[in-house]
Amino acid sequence: MSTQIVCNNLIVAYEGAMLTYMRRNSGDIRMALSRAPALKDQIERAIVTGHLKPGTRLDEVSFAKRFGVSRTPVREALRQLASSGLIEIRPRRGAIVAEIGLKDLVEMFEVMAELEGACGRLAARRMTEEERASLLAAHRSCEAPAQQGDHDTYYDRNVDFHEVIYRASHNRFLREQTRALRNRLAPYRRVQLRRSNRLAESFAEHGAIVEAILGG
Repeated sequence: MSTQIVCNNLIVAYEGAMLTYMRRNSGDIRMALSRAPALKDQIERAIVTGHLKPGTRLDEVSFAKRFGVSRTPVREALRQLASSGLIEIRPRRGAIVAEIGLKDLVEMFEVMAELEGACGRLAARRMTEEERASLLAAHRSCEAPAQQGDHDTYYDRNVDFHEVIYRASHNRFLREQTRALRNRLAPYRRVQLRRSNRLAESFAEHGAIVEAILGG
């Protein structure tokens, strides 16, 4: 038997074994990958809330043990987070929470201002009566934590306030892009709220935004 025939037979046997393996395990693979979106949301939340700070290494094995899953959905969740820019996957270093340089940070905040401004302009023209009421309620919910100096609660209510405006723009693509950039900047936005008197300033700015949007 020639070497070529032997090689061909080995290739056929290998491919057949791989096909059998995939058929037998396709259910497990699909189940593992179906868990990835939930894991992505949990890891994203930990980054956005500052529990995982920029530069933190994200270990697949540790996450797999923590969430009680295999490494497959963890790897997929990290891949999705990398595509959004929240984390970086580096050769030989693995995944880390993305760090943003000062110049990039300034540029991103400039774009954030324009995106949120666009949401506000569209909301002023398109929002429903129910959304107008939601905007007022979201603004009022920020008042107590602002007065009490409760930074964490204020941050969460602040997110809700901006979400009302994003939704009221009635532009799905703009809303998604604005939210994606907000999430990338979340650790830095959370920190800047701790600057002296920033909560009071932010609440006053919200008041001006509400007045402008409701005034058309």
